[in-house]
Amino acid sequence: MNTSPILEIENLVISFGENEVIHGISYQLYQNEILGIVGESGSGKSVSSLAVLGLLPPKISKITSGKIVFNNEDLTKLPLKRFQNIRGNKLAMIFQEPMSSLNPSMTCGKQVEEILLAHTNITKQEAKAETIQLFEKVKLPNPERIHGAYPHEISGGQKQRVMIAMAISCKPDILIADEPTTALDVTVQKDIINLLKALQKETQMSIIFITHDLALISEIADRALVMYKGRIVEQGSVLEIFKNPQHNYTKALINSRPSLDTRLKTLPTIQDFLSNTISSTIVTPDVRKKNHKALYSKPPLLEVINVEKEYISKTGLFSKQRSFKAVNDVSFKLYEGETLGLVGESGCGKSTLGNAILQLDKATAGKILYRGIDITKLSKTETRKLRKDIQIIFQDPYSSLNPRIPVGEAIMEPMKVHNLYASDDERKEKVLDILNRVGLSEDFFNRYPHEFSGGQRQRIGIARTIALQPKLIVCDESVSALDISVQAQVLNLLNQLKEDFGFTYIFISHDLAVVKYMSDQLMVMNQGKIEEMDDADVIYSNPKSDYSKKLIDAIPKGL
Repeated sequence: MNTSPILEIENLVISFGENEVIHGISYQLYQNEILGIVGESGSGKSVSSLAVLGLLPPKISKITSGKIVFNNEDLTKLPLKRFQNIRGNKLAMIFQEPMSSLNPSMTCGKQVEEILLAHTNITKQEAKAETIQLFEKVKLPNPERIHGAYPHEISGGQKQRVMIAMAISCKPDILIADEPTTALDVTVQKDIINLLKALQKETQMSIIFITHDLALISEIADRALVMYKGRIVEQGSVLEIFKNPQHNYTKALINSRPSLDTRLKTLPTIQDFLSNTISSTIVTPDVRKKNHKALYSKPPLLEVINVEKEYISKTGLFSKQRSFKAVNDVSFKLYEGETLGLVGESGCGKSTLGNAILQLDKATAGKILYRGIDITKLSKTETRKLRKDIQIIFQDPYSSLNPRIPVGEAIMEPMKVHNLYASDDERKEKVLDILNRVGLSEDFFNRYPHEFSGGQRQRIGIARTIALQPKLIVCDESVSALDISVQAQVLNLLNQLKEDFGFTYIFISHDLAVVKYMSDQLMVMNQGKIEEMDDADVIYSNPKSDYSKKLIDAIPKGL
């Protein structure tokens, strides 16, 4: 590693209007180095990185003081034209959400070619050849097909690889990767991490890797810095930070993630660490065994028997119909008060199965018995009544809430639909009680969804679900996009509500650490079928199938 830094941030202060959000941060990035920046939403990690690229929103934000020195040039003083030559060429970025960063009306190949043509002196023919080569480099299957495909025609992991190809197309000196693996499967995440490490080794570029997951930083970075509320609270080698964290916030980030070895009754949150009120009650194997004995002595609440979901696709006017089984001969039992974990990679059929149970997308074969009644045979009116008993908590609470309705009304809405309680006054009283239950203040009743953070919106989604007092709740990736400590709060809340109301959960996720922590039984799905099903702890300590082993091996373990 060179001793002189390629990028130097000196006492950087950034304000949005009158509000100072970055408070004098300083750090260096060296050539051929991977620097991890870790912290939760709102800690300032993305804002400070956008400043490096000159991408701060111009009308509402400004750098009030400090320097950003790249190759001996202060980027804060550069004219726009000069900055445009550097951005995309010498400094590149992979954004968190590839779907919203890629242009849906252009093919993937054209989007990469556009950058090559803007920054280099090559012909269109050469740009196409170079793009296909880049797609090979980022290990995209069938690069020619993806070159001509639109973003919606490829998977999330493939979209992220297209973004990486775009970012490295001009061989940048610095690549900023902003949460590039947040919503990806553990196995795809591992592939992307390995890919970035291999590209970095080959091209000698420097990488700033931004995430809220410290365990992930340990897999990729040489050095790390921890940000909290617009300040750097700790920085050093990854080993130092992991083995001997100095700041309580860093300790909290390391410990808020569910442990793979010990099962705590309540996960510690950032607040617990900062106020030194950590509960260390452990759920022992004996306690778990006792709970399970009581759970499984009763008849099942839900029985899924040989369920299949088949989709028919027709590509052209005269082409043959092709069928695809998203769920293939799946059977299992779910007991009252149980949490069944459902895990597998994207496309394995877990959400399709969840939708079939919810009667949102009817199964094409098999039976689904709820309290002994086959719900696949219900009339529309009966299905509507069933909605009260079987509910869902969505992955993205923002898109499942109406932006024009205050959250209090959004929670009251399903109560009205199902004629719960005598009057709106009574319903409002119940909603205020539910808001308290999910850790939100009563004065949130009249606020709108855009006024809340991601964690708060997820609580509103949960409040809306439990307003109907359902028996069975399908949690579909309901914590996958949350910060580690917010995730801990929401998982604690789900467990608390389960205890208070006797809920039964089907917990769908691609995060094995979270599923193992939450679940009694664990079901691993692959290509529409059940790979294996057993006690969550048994599968984790002794997976029978190679597929389960691969999923477990891909979990970032930390140092």
